[in-house]
Amino acid sequence: MSCIKQSDLIDSVADALQFIACYHPKDFIQAMSKAYEREQSPSARDAIAQILVNSRMCAENNRPICQDTGIVNVFVKVGMSVSWLADMSLEDMINEGVRRAYLHPDNVLRASVVADPLGSRQNTRDNTPAVIHTELVPGNTVDILIAAKGGGSENKAKFTILNPSDSLVDWVLETVPKMGAGWCPPGMLGIGVGGTAEKAMLMAKESLMHPIDIQELIDRGPETAAEKLRVELYEKVNKLGIGAQGLGGLTTVLDVKVNDYPTHAASLPVAMIPNCAATRHIHFTLDGSGPAEFEPPSLDDWPDITWEAAENTRHVNLDTVTQADIEEWQPGETLLLSGHLLTGRDAAHKKIADLFAKGEALPEGLDFHNRFIYYVGPVDPVEGEVVGPAGPTTATRMDKFTDMMLQQTGLLGMIGKAERGDATVDSIKKHRSVYLIAIGGAAYLVSKAIKSSRMIAFEELGMEAIREFYVENMPVTVAVDSEGESVHKTGPKEWRIKLEALTIES
Repeated sequence: MSCIKQSDLIDSVADALQFIACYHPKDFIQAMSKAYEREQSPSARDAIAQILVNSRMCAENNRPICQDTGIVNVFVKVGMSVSWLADMSLEDMINEGVRRAYLHPDNVLRASVVADPLGSRQNTRDNTPAVIHTELVPGNTVDILIAAKGGGSENKAKFTILNPSDSLVDWVLETVPKMGAGWCPPGMLGIGVGGTAEKAMLMAKESLMHPIDIQELIDRGPETAAEKLRVELYEKVNKLGIGAQGLGGLTTVLDVKVNDYPTHAASLPVAMIPNCAATRHIHFTLDGSGPAEFEPPSLDDWPDITWEAAENTRHVNLDTVTQADIEEWQPGETLLLSGHLLTGRDAAHKKIADLFAKGEALPEGLDFHNRFIYYVGPVDPVEGEVVGPAGPTTATRMDKFTDMMLQQTGLLGMIGKAERGDATVDSIKKHRSVYLIAIGGAAYLVSKAIKSSRMIAFEELGMEAIREFYVENMPVTVAVDSEGESVHKTGPKEWRIKLEALTIES
């Protein structure tokens, strides 16, 4: 019988979360490197390069891969022969580990969890509580799978109950394009099949915590129905042409995982949850001998690539840019931004909408006229930093506010990640505005372009407050131009046709 100390569990959870915040798993690095090597789409290849360079920078500097450091998911298998030297519950021990990880003085992680979700939605400030699933199993160890799941990918989770005779493959191929690019592909798809609704969702989530091994499966050949489904979906989803960041390309998924379970004869529950390009998970076991230890990957595991803008890249001065200037920008074009821009996310937009609804003015000093807004909630800086990792958040959440912002504030343009809805694209066209994207999964790389930051409004919102950044050579891509053309529509369509041609040729 092993005895697990309370301090060992707490320390292990805290260390694991700090570790995965800064280090991609080796299998992910290898899979992304192979995707980079074979990618033929210039935009997608550029995005993958930024993700890999960001990943290595974070490993070298022990900083978070993404500004969204996630909501903590834990799968715990407790051996029935285990004894505990503890005065806290298992849930309280895990949450204490989460608290210590996210408040670590040398590397504070962004707290994104809000309590009272139907009411005040107040940030808990320490990212607790975690979402914990516990199972009692034979044995004398405690086995833990732990992940930090970003909101962009978690928000794209899908569930359906098919008829037993329906095609699961058809449902996936119909559903994935509707998920958009907010989950920051390329990543993984976790699929749970069978059981009941909640069982299918749990299986899908748990499957994402296992290593990328699709190529090994293809090489040896699938044997079970679940393995055959994995290979079929991996090949067919990639033929959709969605590509990195939804820009169109060869690689949309790095792997597809499938877990199944017996189900009712009348049902076929199916859950699908994506994992993003900032995939963060790890497995460890406690046997009573002390806390878990985590060894960083070797820097040799990263490919020897660098990211530099092309020589003909357009340089934009945000402090002097005009309406006439933005009307020259072309869909898919790379820009390097320098100058001042404002930040803001969901909560700030809601406050602005509430002020306008009451006939009140914006706070003193807040002026959007001829300015750009960056949808971002940065990590707190550490010594020597202006801001911590500061990658874009999913822009579609701001769609409901976009026409208001363009109509009533004089806003010139927006920066975020992922596609915009049809009504928002129409509004951008109507107001001759523009929407730019930064690369999701390259938050630390983006932060290096931010040279100063100051608070402008709504300081009480924490990471969602409105700040003013001064940036130098911040890389972005024109996603929706002033004519309303969206690369998130044209890119995948173009690459779907190219992939069909490649299939016919082979």
